[in-house]
Amino acid sequence: MDEKRGDRTIPGLDLEEKMDAMSQRQTIEQGQLARVREMLAVVLEGNRFYRNKYRGLSDARAIDSMAAFKRLPFTLKTELVRDQAENPPFGAILTFPVERYLRIHQTSGTSGNPLYWLDTAESWDWWTKCWKTVFEGTGVRPGDRIYFPFSFGPFIGFWSAWDSAHRIGALAIAGGGQATHQRLKAIVDYRATVVVCTPTYALRMAAEAANSGIDLTKEAEVRVVINAGEPGASIPATKKKIEDAWGARCYDHAGATEVGAWGFECEPQPGGVHVNEEEFLAEVIDPETGADVADGEQGELVITNLGRTCSPVIRYRTGDCVQAVHTPCPCGRPFVLLEGGVIGRVDDMFVVRGVNVFPSAIENLMRQFPEVNEYRIETYRRNELQELRLVVEPVAHRPHDDDLQHRILVKLHENLGLRPEVEVVAPGTLPHSEHKSRRFVRL
Repeated sequence: MDEKRGDRTIPGLDLEEKMDAMSQRQTIEQGQLARVREMLAVVLEGNRFYRNKYRGLSDARAIDSMAAFKRLPFTLKTELVRDQAENPPFGAILTFPVERYLRIHQTSGTSGNPLYWLDTAESWDWWTKCWKTVFEGTGVRPGDRIYFPFSFGPFIGFWSAWDSAHRIGALAIAGGGQATHQRLKAIVDYRATVVVCTPTYALRMAAEAANSGIDLTKEAEVRVVINAGEPGASIPATKKKIEDAWGARCYDHAGATEVGAWGFECEPQPGGVHVNEEEFLAEVIDPETGADVADGEQGELVITNLGRTCSPVIRYRTGDCVQAVHTPCPCGRPFVLLEGGVIGRVDDMFVVRGVNVFPSAIENLMRQFPEVNEYRIETYRRNELQELRLVVEPVAHRPHDDDLQHRILVKLHENLGLRPEVEVVAPGTLPHSEHKSRRFVRL
């Protein structure tokens, strides 16, 4: 057994435990509906955005069933952006006077202008409670030393995780304002046992360590790497690459600035991310029709946060493509499982010669090439046809780039039926980030 990773063997649930899980699910769903009504009672009184949106709803008690709740219209990100543009700077989404709010963060703005999002003391306490669930799910415990190698800027990043460390009884170590080699030294010197960062930066730190002659599997004491901010940690090849480089277990986490820390991977790692259904109500819909999809089918994730009354999102279309299943998990939690985590963005799926492709499917294959350091997917139109180009940056200069090009082409054709252009560029050509990396570009 790997000393740092631990034994992954978890006994299956017996019939009594399965029945108990079903009972827990019923309790959770009843609790969700009660929380929705409690939230709406406050929101309908003070939140101009939702009061205008729900003009036909004057009494929260009218939401007396899940069917009644699902008759409420969806909330779209374009609505939130327009709200802030028309009611600057923070929009009409605030339920209370602005003087009551203590924190402000913003979305990353990778797909447009950033949204500003505010929290009260109560909602920030809710944020840290949600992150406590993430930590508990991944096996972080009192006495752990958690290293945070992010910028501590206006992006929500891991601010709530930082403030949640005390709930677990762990030591929080700030890694802002440092170069990668300084962060690696701190991880080793402080004997950090947990690292919280994006999957891109986990791989970047691993590459820097290898270039500096540092063997993280022997010199670091990290046993848990929690990754968030972008898809990756639920992609099998990326997860394996991170785990092999760090000698630690890699866990996925999902959340959003305007939503909260809604998803986590549990210790048994059943191949997906749980939704924290005690604090979030999740739906999966057909992105074209808005109707619910069947269990196990892919669709768009719709989220309602239940403990952020001060600036809520209700039936919020996240744009994330997921595949939900309601089966008992070895961890014992009755929460819905999103198989494969966030599969991709609904609007990121592209079609090349009749093949539907998510960028995450390409990442899963690219991470199987240890000599590839970074890559970028480019799609463009030529003669009315959608074409695909892969720009690949190797770890080091390679005199036989044709061989790498050929092997990538074979891998993509065998697994996805694609024949893209492959261009190998010099090391250091593509941008590298400690936050979200933009690896998919439509030209």
